[in-house]
Amino acid sequence: MKKSKNFDGQRARNPVETDLSFSGTYWKMTKHWLFGKEIRRPTKPIEIVSLDRAVFEQPWPEGLRITWMGHSTVLIEIDGCRVLTDPVFEKRVSPSAIMGPKRFYPPPISRKELPPLDAVVISHDHYDHLEKSSIQALARTGVRFFMPLGIGAHLERWGVDPAQIFELDWWDSAETEDGVIKLTATPARHFSGRGLGMNKTQWASFVIAGPHNRVFFSGDNGFSPVFAEIGEKLGPFQLTLIESGAYGKLWPHVHLFPEQTVQAHIALRGELLMPIHWGTFNLAFHNWFDPPNRLLAAASESSVRVVIPRPGQMFEPSDPPATERWWEQDQ
Repeated sequence: MKKSKNFDGQRARNPVETDLSFSGTYWKMTKHWLFGKEIRRPTKPIEIVSLDRAVFEQPWPEGLRITWMGHSTVLIEIDGCRVLTDPVFEKRVSPSAIMGPKRFYPPPISRKELPPLDAVVISHDHYDHLEKSSIQALARTGVRFFMPLGIGAHLERWGVDPAQIFELDWWDSAETEDGVIKLTATPARHFSGRGLGMNKTQWASFVIAGPHNRVFFSGDNGFSPVFAEIGEKLGPFQLTLIESGAYGKLWPHVHLFPEQTVQAHIALRGELLMPIHWGTFNLAFHNWFDPPNRLLAAASESSVRVVIPRPGQMFEPSDPPATERWWEQDQ
């Protein structure tokens, strides 16, 4: 970390200048959290697709298949390998089991029912992306973990074998054990921290590339010219998984507004866009169903192809399902 040009000696830096002080906003956020009128949670149960391991034991074409588990947790089956992003399966994304943002619906599959994995990708160490219990459970399977600089210390403290930990600086790459899938950590505009202290660890987006398919995973990200740089160096992508939720006017540079999600996809040279980081937890001051509606409107204006599956719904990007607007129960 000390040798990386992406650290200032003490803290991780963003690829472009970004004000992370949030000075003067905490009272505004607290007031809005208490008195805002948005519909931040579904008022009716969300219908999900429940899964078990048997579903994954059936062979799939050696191409690309995607299963959204909710929020930023996505199972990517790519060129015969399986990659899981930001595994979060507990009821709350919080240091507490009894307080903090709670799931709108249960995970489509339990951790113990997950199929064998070739890689787990971790974008950063916020509680809604790095979950101790899930990391420990997955570590027992012997899977490799790929993450930005500094996050390995969390995993080692939780008992993960250092041989399973692969820390990457931006633009660094590593491979799955069989050498089929190459994972590249790419720059992202965000911040990090669990509890006190910010930016002691790095954050990243990731390119997941096989011999025939390429997927971009945004992690948490604010808009910047980096998307175009990634697209130029490592694109195009059959699928982009880009955050489109938990945005807010009080923190405009560290998350993407849905319209920016579409622009990021275009800059990345993506073929099909799937929004993530929405519709699972109450993390921002917007209606829980606003992200897909705004994104679809922006995508239509720019002729961008979008897929918005239900949680647990499998699909192949070469033949994506039609959008059902399953989230429109509250409108």
